[in-house]
Amino acid sequence: MQKNVEKMSINYSPNFNIKKRSRSKIKYLIYHYTGMKSENAAIKRLTNLNSKVSCHYLIKINGEIVRMVPDLYIAWHAGISSWKKDLFLNSNSIGIEISNPGHEYGYRNFNNKQILSILSLSKKLKKKYKIKKENILGHSDIAPLRKMDPGEKFPWKLLHKKKLCIWHKLDERICKKYRKIKLKNNQNFYNSIFKFGYYFSRKKSDKIKIYKSFQRRFRPQLINSIVDKECYAIIKSLI
Repeated sequence: MQKNVEKMSINYSPNFNIKKRSRSKIKYLIYHYTGMKSENAAIKRLTNLNSKVSCHYLIKINGEIVRMVPDLYIAWHAGISSWKKDLFLNSNSIGIEISNPGHEYGYRNFNNKQILSILSLSKKLKKKYKIKKENILGHSDIAPLRKMDPGEKFPWKLLHKKKLCIWHKLDERICKKYRKIKLKNNQNFYNSIFKFGYYFSRKKSDKIKIYKSFQRRFRPQLINSIVDKECYAIIKSLI
């Protein structure tokens, strides 16, 4: 990757809670993709009062970082969400949107300039608010029944190498060996990902979405909602 000179501009969104929060309330960092046909359309939506959505930062295609809501105000990015015992994560998180059309409009790789800005901004926020590595998450982690972003192309493994988030400890050869070998009983796996932080549901249709969310995050090579020995080995490594 080329060296990136971080650029930051301001384009404030009207969509935030007026009451300020304390620095100690900020516990999570949540990544999203914009999921719209164009970057301009995404910016318009994030700054439109009627849309009722916003984020703290937007990372544009050229790597420029746009501040949209100051950190100490609650932006409207997470919606109905949960992680472990925390619900409605807007109140205790910072949301970062990354310009990308998403699965609906031609999902693509995040480019080098964007990745450099993700790393730089995340490092600063993590240090400033003392955010734990395990609390740096994707929108699909905290809302698996309705969201797929930032998706399987997001560079989680690279972020782990930069000490920004967690990743499993399995060797790639072990992963390939266990891949597609079905488990006889999925319940232990499901109990484990619930313990890890994911939403709990008894519905089969919900479980399929939760499994896919886990795979997008930790096993992006194969997203099929089928629990195999690789998935189980990954979650055991994580917890």
